[in-house]
Amino acid sequence: MGSSGDSQVRGVGEKPKIGSPQSREVDEYTVQCQQDLGELIIIRLHKERYSFFPKNSWYCNYVQICAPNGRIYHFPAYQWMDGYETLALREATGKSSPPHFMSFHDRSLALAKLPQDGHSGLPTSQPGKTTADDTLPILLEHRQEEIRAKQDFYHWRVFVPGLPNYVNIPSYHPPVRRNPNRPEWNGYVPGFPILINIKATRFLNLNLRYSFIKTASFFLRLGPMSLKLKLQGLLDCKRSWKRLKDIKKIFPAYKSVISEYVAEHWAEDSFFGYQYLNGINPGLIRRCTQIPDKFPVTDDMVAPFLGEGTCLQAELEKGNIYLADYRILEGISTVELNGHKQYQCAPLCLLHFGPEGNMMPIAIQLSQTPGPNSPIFLPSDSEWDWLLAKTWVRNAEFFCHEAISHLLGTHLIAEAFCLAVLRQLPMCHPLYKLLIPHTRYTIQINSIGRAILLNEKGLTDRGTSLGQKGFAELMVRALSEVTYDSFYLPNDFVERGVQDLPGYYYRDDCLAVWDALERYVTEIITYYYPSDAAVEGDPELQSWVQEIFKECLLGRESSGFPVCLRTVPELIRYVTIIIYTCSAKHAAVNTGQLEFTSWMPNFPSSMRNPPVQAKGLTTLETFLDTLPDVKTTCIILLVLWTLSREPDDKRTLGHFPDIHFVEDVPRRSMETFRQRLAQISHNIRQRNKCLPVPYYYLDPVLIENSISI
Repeated sequence: MGSSGDSQVRGVGEKPKIGSPQSREVDEYTVQCQQDLGELIIIRLHKERYSFFPKNSWYCNYVQICAPNGRIYHFPAYQWMDGYETLALREATGKSSPPHFMSFHDRSLALAKLPQDGHSGLPTSQPGKTTADDTLPILLEHRQEEIRAKQDFYHWRVFVPGLPNYVNIPSYHPPVRRNPNRPEWNGYVPGFPILINIKATRFLNLNLRYSFIKTASFFLRLGPMSLKLKLQGLLDCKRSWKRLKDIKKIFPAYKSVISEYVAEHWAEDSFFGYQYLNGINPGLIRRCTQIPDKFPVTDDMVAPFLGEGTCLQAELEKGNIYLADYRILEGISTVELNGHKQYQCAPLCLLHFGPEGNMMPIAIQLSQTPGPNSPIFLPSDSEWDWLLAKTWVRNAEFFCHEAISHLLGTHLIAEAFCLAVLRQLPMCHPLYKLLIPHTRYTIQINSIGRAILLNEKGLTDRGTSLGQKGFAELMVRALSEVTYDSFYLPNDFVERGVQDLPGYYYRDDCLAVWDALERYVTEIITYYYPSDAAVEGDPELQSWVQEIFKECLLGRESSGFPVCLRTVPELIRYVTIIIYTCSAKHAAVNTGQLEFTSWMPNFPSSMRNPPVQAKGLTTLETFLDTLPDVKTTCIILLVLWTLSREPDDKRTLGHFPDIHFVEDVPRRSMETFRQRLAQISHNIRQRNKCLPVPYYYLDPVLIENSISI
């Protein structure tokens, strides 16, 4: 379709051959048009039935069209054609540009028939258009129709009341087991000890699914390892561990510098405190300026651990006392695992940052209510009393990390961000082009997560003391307390009083990546939005923000999340928060999971005895009886091993092979962004050479553009 008329429908030329093209095969087709259409506006790709050949899926990378005057028109696609349908692609020239399609060649159309496989494409794309940039009625109608079609296709659905809503996928119920007394073998992963509702994910639209490579690598990792543990008898063993060193039998070949360090130093106070700064849940600790009434620690209790010539009040005033409060866990019910009642607690842990540069625990209380049945444990107590108290804190860390920081704080919230982008922004919108690389595979991995972690008899039911309902309740509580300011990283560090805490490498790397990302977003946003009026007057942008507030934050005004954006700085902050959440924030809490958890006592998912109410009763035997049994340990570590492995088909932060921007300004900004990230990576690696425990989870080369694992 052009300014001077429309062309006739033309076939791609060559008739399809039986069995061709094959899966993951790329074909190119040339189509001639003799008409003078003037300025090209829209092209349409039709996929129709041909004779008796079966329906299959095609992936279109781009269309390139060369006009007689030599001008090249670009129509990016990057989209599956599933079944018989028509794609309408907008032309992409000028300051801003059309939807999600790319590059067109001299009357040539390039299609890749890639059922569930990777996307290959040419490095060309199109500028972004807001509604203010479109003046032709046909283009306004096209973008409105696109949004209507996507909203008809992608629906919101309640996952758990009180949690972010998610994409509506038809449910699948596993067949009823005919003999409930037989071992529970899963139909998809032989020998796997938890039910996996994987078929629920097959209803995902092809544009949301994993590539073939990523899907295959995911299950090829999971299957053999689960079968190995099954054959070793570990997945059927419900007894306590006889010796701590036997835990290494689960992954005897898995070793890294950090995993070995954890196994050797996990019981040391200095490493216990180190994990609050540079472990996998480094966003919980906060400076304490006054000891809370519910944690009646006295100077006499902790004076021996503060050093000479000081006292508790003096250290409080110096800013050297820190608190980890797990009150959010209080009162959440537990389940039975393998026939045994499980337990959890809501501890408080007081820490001191000493002159040697170590963060050291100095007092632990295992409940939120002080009293004779809730003693305050100290480093001077017996070895096993103190170690068990710290292990209870690490158990609380497990839930706050996995449920709040990881699953809710990145996966579920990012999925709501992604779905709002798909539903409210046309593919020609500059924000769509900016954000779409950071949505890749997120809905797919979350669908797998719901099928493995949060389904009935899934991981949380079979491997944690809270079970599925307790896990969900914890996330609901956390979402009810989420604030917009906490997502703005520079503010969060100041609010927690840790902005100048030495040795906080997570904070240092976090701010470096944040700065690079914010500068990149600023350059893109200011190019397309030259004024505050452009932001406030963009109805698609405002609808997107409103949908996130409604479907992600569930309309809770106390969250502080905006309902609308009125200025360019507000938009820059908002977009930076979203991209950071979908990339670096996830890397910080996900990448090191296996390294810090493969030694189970450092991160237990359940506790089989109630919190101790008196000192002097803990021994090695009672310590082992309190830890998760062999089967529970293997279930948790097997899933974490699968989810923590180096992902295949990954796209690291700043690398955008599907180029959606065509103008020089955003392209230069993308290249500058990559250069800044490369410098950050170099700085991190140089620093780590001098550290006994390297911190590399925010090294940009390890950060993916999106949450895909």
